[in-house]
Amino acid sequence: MIDTIYQSFLLVLHLDPEVWHIALVSLFVSSSALIIGILIGLPIGAFLAIAHFPGKKWCITFVNTFMSVPTVIIGVLIYLLLSRSGPLGEFGLLFTKTGMIIAQSCLTIPLIAAISRQIISDAWQIHQDTFSALQFKLLHQVKWILWDSRFSLMIVVLLGFSRAISEVGAVMIVGGNIAQHTRTLTTAIALETSKGDLVLSLSLGIVLLMIVFIINVISHFLKSNAEKKYG
Repeated sequence: MIDTIYQSFLLVLHLDPEVWHIALVSLFVSSSALIIGILIGLPIGAFLAIAHFPGKKWCITFVNTFMSVPTVIIGVLIYLLLSRSGPLGEFGLLFTKTGMIIAQSCLTIPLIAAISRQIISDAWQIHQDTFSALQFKLLHQVKWILWDSRFSLMIVVLLGFSRAISEVGAVMIVGGNIAQHTRTLTTAIALETSKGDLVLSLSLGIVLLMIVFIINVISHFLKSNAEKKYG
């Protein structure tokens, strides 16, 4: 047990090419999915929080439902969409990083939209009368409420990244877990553990923990500095 842990740390410290290539693929895919989730999910969350339209409650229920859908179901749906017989099959996106980004984006968008909607709803209770008096258009209301809630929304970004970086089922199905191509930290951990290579599996787990820790530290640092600067 001690020897396995020691060997795992050595792989990480010696910058083992396989370990760090897998980590870079995982970071690229998860970061891309997070950016897409932010660009689409935050405006959707803000719109659902402040707009009034028929069927709004059903839309909120729909988003909340997709937030908690098992990831393997998303993986299967994206697989069917990208397969040769699917509507996007001609683009050859199955078993590629792009396909994995699409799958992870389908996980981050509803998560970010659902949680940001609740956060923005609370902020909207404070600013609703002001925005109404200023007669802002809906687009400007969305923009300013997102800016006003930016510190609180940091937790949404962290949750979105955690959702993406820790994903196994969907990326395994859509990406195929191909060595040196679509293998991520989580899919590689699952594979190497099943093969009995606990040293490589544990080293990948260490890298995954390091990434999550560093992201949380950076986020905390940025949020603390911003709050001191802007009050």
